[in-house]
Amino acid sequence: MPAGTLEVLLVSAKGLENTDYLCNMDPYVTLTCRSQEQKSSVASGKGSDPEWNETFLFTISEGAEELILKISDSDTGTQDDFVGQVKIPLEPVYLEGSLPETAYNVVKDEEYRGEIKIRLKFSPEERTERNFQVEETYGGWKQSSFAD
Repeated sequence: MPAGTLEVLLVSAKGLENTDYLCNMDPYVTLTCRSQEQKSSVASGKGSDPEWNETFLFTISEGAEELILKISDSDTGTQDDFVGQVKIPLEPVYLEGSLPETAYNVVKDEEYRGEIKIRLKFSPEERTERNFQVEETYGGWKQSSFAD
């Protein structure tokens, strides 16, 4: 697995299960890549079809195989409701460099709960190779290349 920076553009979602019965839900997304976690803004009152258009950057190191997006409904006074999640394998973006805006299925309890659109871009870490020329040594002294 390569090292570098993963740029995630969280675009929108549609058809999400509305967890608020009396009004539109206030969805937000928690994005997790290994131990890094970032949170989108709350799309207040946007209900089942929110739009975010927010960009998130993750530092990728060895072993980062997937990006997890967990969608929740922000509730005042009570615990936020879990709407669903998406697990996105990262190998295709490592190979291609970027993936166009794509809709991924949101799943909860192994059932379809809507879709979320994101775009991915991966910038590999630039590794500079250093070519060292090893000088031969003989018993602690260098062979002279001086010619008379």
